[in-house]
Amino acid sequence: MGHWFSRNIVEPGKLPMLLALTSFILTFLVTRTVVRLIRAGKGPFRNVSSGGLHIHHVVPGVVLTVIGGFGAVGSDRHGIGAAVFAVVFGIGAGLVLDEFALILHLDDVYWSDEGRKSVEVVVLTAALVGLTLSGFSPLGVDGMTADERQNRATFILTLAVNFLFILITLVKGKFRMAVIGTLVPFVAIVGAARLARPGSWWSRRFYPRRHRARARSRIRTYRHDKRWTKVRRRTQDLIGGFQERVPGRGTPPS
Repeated sequence: MGHWFSRNIVEPGKLPMLLALTSFILTFLVTRTVVRLIRAGKGPFRNVSSGGLHIHHVVPGVVLTVIGGFGAVGSDRHGIGAAVFAVVFGIGAGLVLDEFALILHLDDVYWSDEGRKSVEVVVLTAALVGLTLSGFSPLGVDGMTADERQNRATFILTLAVNFLFILITLVKGKFRMAVIGTLVPFVAIVGAARLARPGSWWSRRFYPRRHRARARSRIRTYRHDKRWTKVRRRTQDLIGGFQERVPGRGTPPS
């Protein structure tokens, strides 16, 4: 195990990324636990305020992300400094993305349905970084041989084709598949080949007179959402605590 860790994580310079991912996940889980305890009125934790102003944890998160990011850029991937700044960055990113929905909506939607976007973004981020650690490279160029890398035309063509699949998947209204497709090209190919989601740019542009395609698209989208929406919401409830009952009323902590 030690040999595998040294060969696949330490030597390629992936240790800072692993530390950043670990601190990112742990920070998110600890933060969610703390705010759920505050919401339920349990434990010693309380909201942080200054002069009557509620301080969201995205504020220290931004500060830590800036410090960790600039520190990591100026550090060697194999040095102790890179490891320390990676942890700082992971903590800051965990605090920031836990309130992603607040930044997106510019409103305190932490415990609302809109607040579920924060959990979704955190899970998606962790999955993408995990794929990168596992050996995947953006746009699938990790599978190219040394000779192919030396051939600039082949390299650029590979990037262009993969980017095209990702772009088509995106305009077909499949955001998650497009993002994952940056690391796993097969996902982007599937997303680009299948019918677009109703209401997407592709559907409005290419399906106005294709009544059968629009009907099939609506049916497929309905079946897909019916199958996976409940699973996704239950997962979000489990991680984010959206369905927990709160004694009394008040300003939701975050």
